[in-house]
Amino acid sequence: MKKLIFATSNEEKMKEIRAILADTGYEILSMAQAGIQTDTEETGQSFEENAQIKAQAVHRISHTLVLADDSGLEIDYLNREPGIYSSRYMGEDTSYQIKNAKLIERLQGVPMQQRTARFVCAIAAVFEDGRCVTIRETMEGYIGYESCGEHGFGYDPIFYIDPKGPSNAQLSMEEKNRLSHRGKALKAIKKELL
Repeated sequence: MKKLIFATSNEEKMKEIRAILADTGYEILSMAQAGIQTDTEETGQSFEENAQIKAQAVHRISHTLVLADDSGLEIDYLNREPGIYSSRYMGEDTSYQIKNAKLIERLQGVPMQQRTARFVCAIAAVFEDGRCVTIRETMEGYIGYESCGEHGFGYDPIFYIDPKGPSNAQLSMEEKNRLSHRGKALKAIKKELL
């Protein structure tokens, strides 16, 4: 079976990735499973650039097909913060419970129609021959007034597709994969793999 390395050590993310790419015919490995350790600095100015930087760094070590994503949350009212700094917002070691509480606090008093936001996911695929393809997808929605739900991870508990509906963290994995920025990007990159 052909191998595909996804340049992440996030096991929650790997569950999503494996579910969507299960029928591609590739054995899908995380960096840890592939025995690759690299601390690539995300110096890009966009999600696309950061995904390419990560994929190319792992490809230089593995010489195999590598996928990498860079994803995050953009909140329009906050000038699209945290954006490409989503995972490092308030420090990498700060829990998402604290990050989510801070974002809700920063939006205190802001009406729902001005709480528009999106999850963005850019996925870069670097093929064995070095060719690079990058896909960008989004999931549009709103930032809620409170954190709700036990599923998902990261900013999912404060993100709502519909202001009256459930948060991303209240959706089943199947629903989330169907609607999410990463789900859409993975489905688009899957066409490139097939």
